[in-house]
Amino acid sequence: MPFEDIDNLPINWNDHEDIAMKLYDRFGDEFSESKIYRIRFTDLIEWVLEIPNFEGVREDCSEGHLEQIQAKWVYEWRDNQ
Repeated sequence: MPFEDIDNLPINWNDHEDIAMKLYDRFGDEFSESKIYRIRFTDLIEWVLEIPNFEGVREDCSEGHLEQIQAKWVYEWRDNQ
């Protein structure tokens, strides 16, 4: 599989790190660590559902998934500072 195809693989709720990287790509430094942890889950769900190649459905989302996504997003943000 060519490397460019990796970005086209389907993403689901369990792919916390992939989701976090996509969110960081979208928002960059607009959200700092403290702001990431203050994002409303309703907004976070909508942003995740808008990710290209995201195949999950709203009904499969859980608070645990959203917390993991936030944590991984913070790690991604820190790595880019």
